[in-house]
Amino acid sequence: MIASSVALSLLAAAAAPAAHAASPTAATPPAAQCPGNPNALGTSRTLVVDPMEHARIGVMQYRESLPLEHKEVVITFDDGPIPPYSNRVLDILASECVKVTYFLVGRMSHAYPSIVRRMQAEGHTIGTHSNSHPLTFHKMPIGQAEAEIEGGIANAGAALGDRAAVAPFFRIPGLLRRDEVERLLVSRGLMTWSADFPADDWKHISADEVMKRALERIEARGRGVLLLHDIQPATVLALPGLLKALKARGYKIVHVVPASADLPKTATTPEQWMGRRTANGSGNGGSWPTPVFTIETLLADPILPTYDPTSVGVIDALGPAPVVARSQMRSFRAPARAVPLPPEPVWPRHLDDAAASRAAAQPVALPVPSMGSFGRDQDFAPASPVLGTAGHAALLPPVPVFGPGEARPPLGPRLAALKPPAGPRAPATTPVSLAAEPPPTTTAAPLPAPEPTGATPRGLLGRWPFSTSALPKLGIP
Repeated sequence: MIASSVALSLLAAAAAPAAHAASPTAATPPAAQCPGNPNALGTSRTLVVDPMEHARIGVMQYRESLPLEHKEVVITFDDGPIPPYSNRVLDILASECVKVTYFLVGRMSHAYPSIVRRMQAEGHTIGTHSNSHPLTFHKMPIGQAEAEIEGGIANAGAALGDRAAVAPFFRIPGLLRRDEVERLLVSRGLMTWSADFPADDWKHISADEVMKRALERIEARGRGVLLLHDIQPATVLALPGLLKALKARGYKIVHVVPASADLPKTATTPEQWMGRRTANGSGNGGSWPTPVFTIETLLADPILPTYDPTSVGVIDALGPAPVVARSQMRSFRAPARAVPLPPEPVWPRHLDDAAASRAAAQPVALPVPSMGSFGRDQDFAPASPVLGTAGHAALLPPVPVFGPGEARPPLGPRLAALKPPAGPRAPATTPVSLAAEPPPTTTAAPLPAPEPTGATPRGLLGRWPFSTSALPKLGIP
């Protein structure tokens, strides 16, 4: 009896590679073999992908997604690891024998290497999510982006003790993609992961709402890559119910790993990678969001759908400092005998709400351009105190006039630079004095007559480029 069982096991093992190569639905051990939980959700199969063959996946941003069958889901977690959240998530996944893909932040991997090693030991895939989770990948210098990518891989590899153990999977923080970064990732042999649907677990919603949104979006599409965060308390509380609900609704979990010399890729067809399929596997609907595709767009380079960064919690992605939505949750009710959770995650480092609102309300003040930009060295120099009043003649201060006995204020640095060097010069006319009786020995130069109301202004504000020749001749040395 024992010999026949061993023979059957050997036959099954010999037949497994052939079945795995022939079909994308090759199954791993059933959930019934999950120790201590015969009703576990389990992991139905392992999907082996070639990162160079399909470099970008996830219909939130790209035209391709993983070649999943109806009612198959890939679960991914971002932003960790951090205790106790990541530890609790690992406990829950182990209890259901579910394998997932992690996208780890390099600094967090460096801070908590034991959690990273546990993820690997329990069979999960370790991808990366940059080194410090900056929300500027869409505009940072490409050298900085490369340093962030490399730092995340290096720290995750150091935590595992083997850089090769890190999967060539990368998710851009905030999903703030751009072409240059994606080309850089391809040149490094990395596969860019977006997602097919999020659960909004970074927002200030309850665990029940996280579970509700995840299930609604999974059901609407019928398959896909789910984006979660193992640093969020609401996610930890929602995960047990989410896995049980997926089991009750007939969904299966697929584990994704990269192909290697010892592990050939799963055989698939190009049609299976088309992300715009309906639940029954045909048509263009069922994605999140659902853009209109034509044969021209499918044959040409991917035309990305309009992507709203607020979908992943980024309020102002294009500002000088991106503003991130901050969770307002302050307390949670954990199940009985559960490890207590802190009130809110400490990563990412969210901006203060008040500071964010102040920054949004403050207009951007552009600097006044220098006239040197227009090839004129000294234009505006004598009038520098009134640069901000250009176009508003009524706001110009009166021209100062000093009598012979009145002290003059010291010259500003720009006027001092214009003052001619000391030496013999022709006597200048004395300006009109404000005194009641000017000295009879001087003749004042008349000031230019004011222009009539409604006339086109000339002088400082009426010409472009402005010229110092339009200023009144006041005889100021």
